[in-house]
Amino acid sequence: MTSRCRSPRLRPLLLTATLTTTLALALAATGCGTEPAPDTRAAGPSGSADPAPDRAELEARASAAQLVAEHVWVTEAAGYALARQSVGVLGDDGFGSVYTEPEGGQIKLSVERLPHAAADCTDGPASGSEQEPLVTCERDGEQWYRATESGHAYAREQGGLVVTLSGTRQEVDRATLRSAALAAHRADDYELDQVLPPVGETAGRQPVERGDLPPVGDGAPNNDVGASG
Repeated sequence: MTSRCRSPRLRPLLLTATLTTTLALALAATGCGTEPAPDTRAAGPSGSADPAPDRAELEARASAAQLVAEHVWVTEAAGYALARQSVGVLGDDGFGSVYTEPEGGQIKLSVERLPHAAADCTDGPASGSEQEPLVTCERDGEQWYRATESGHAYAREQGGLVVTLSGTRQEVDRATLRSAALAAHRADDYELDQVLPPVGETAGRQPVERGDLPPVGDGAPNNDVGASG
């Protein structure tokens, strides 16, 4: 009699445990898609399984382009793409590039060794820069936002460098520029592979001397054209 009484009680308990375990496994399988797999994260921005680019080759490509690999930064903004032909050196060991969109808008990214005042605009433009008078200078999170009548920029200091995202107010609104500034970061090896030109494209190339650059200031071209030109 005892065994006949225990058997019906055990069966529901075992069935309940089995259903609970099965449900838990099903929920776990359903939720696993909400986070990238560890090997996918490690495979790079594209999520591909391609091996990491060879660091020595990247350093060689950076050197051929007269760049310091650690000074190469990238960013992103909706509708904008990197113009690879714009990638180049600024000053002694800085980095510059331009992101463009189909309508002609441009966001310029620059990474340079500059004094603190180049990021903190509270003292106005640096001496001799010949910039337009500032109409806005304010702290925005970890960065400084400054604007003149025609242009504006976000800047921040990072490891002895000043990282600046800039554009004209007519082409790039503040929200877009801020988004690009927040997204800016030092390029990883995968991004370096996309940004740096192949060695063959820069071998023997010398810096281009430009006649439209003023001898003093921040090196902005002096085109002497109107706003529509």
